[in-house]
Amino acid sequence: MTRTLCLAQDPAADALLTESHLALLFGMLLDQQIPMEKAFKGPRVLADRLGELDVRQIAELDPEAFAAVMSQVPAVHRFPGSMGKRLQDLARFLVEHYDGQVDRLWTEGEPDGKEVLKRLKALPGFGDQKARIFLALLGKQRGVTPRGWRAAAGAYGEDGSRRSVADVVDTMTLTEVREFKKAAKAAAKA
Repeated sequence: MTRTLCLAQDPAADALLTESHLALLFGMLLDQQIPMEKAFKGPRVLADRLGELDVRQIAELDPEAFAAVMSQVPAVHRFPGSMGKRLQDLARFLVEHYDGQVDRLWTEGEPDGKEVLKRLKALPGFGDQKARIFLALLGKQRGVTPRGWRAAAGAYGEDGSRRSVADVVDTMTLTEVREFKKAAKAAAKA
C-alpha cells in the first residue's frame, strides 16, 4: 500500500512511519501510557535528535546517552528512561535475530499470520495485544497480508472495526477509535 499513514497526525512524522518499518515498530512500542499521536511522533523526534533512525546505532548507543536523548525536552515519552531501555532492547533483538531488517519479521520463510504473530509476540516489549494490533496495522494499512492474518489479529483484524491504531487513517477515525476505547473502559467498569 502506498497511502501515507496518519498515526502521528503530523506530516513529517507520518512520512517517516510510512517509509520506515523500524519507525512504525518503535511507534507501536512507544504507544502506551501516552496519547497515540505522541507515541507515533516519537520515532521522528529520535531521528531528528540522532541524525537518523538507525537500528544498529540505537542498539549500540550507551544506555545513559540514549536515555539523555529520550529525556531532552520535550521528552519522547513520559517515562523516557524505561522506554529508552525498551527501545534499545528491541533494537538489539532486531539486530541479533533479523540482522536489523524489520520486514524479515513478516517476510522470512513466507510465514502465515500465526507465525508473524508469534514473531511479534517474541519481540521485547510486545505482548499479545500489542502484537495483534501491530499485525492488524500491517494488514490493514501496509499491505502485509500473510495467509490467516485477520484471524491471527483477532478482533483487531476485523474489516471496518474502530478498535485500535490499526484503524486510524484520518482525524475522523482517530475520534472513532477513541470513542470505542472510552466505551470499552466504561463497560469494563460497570
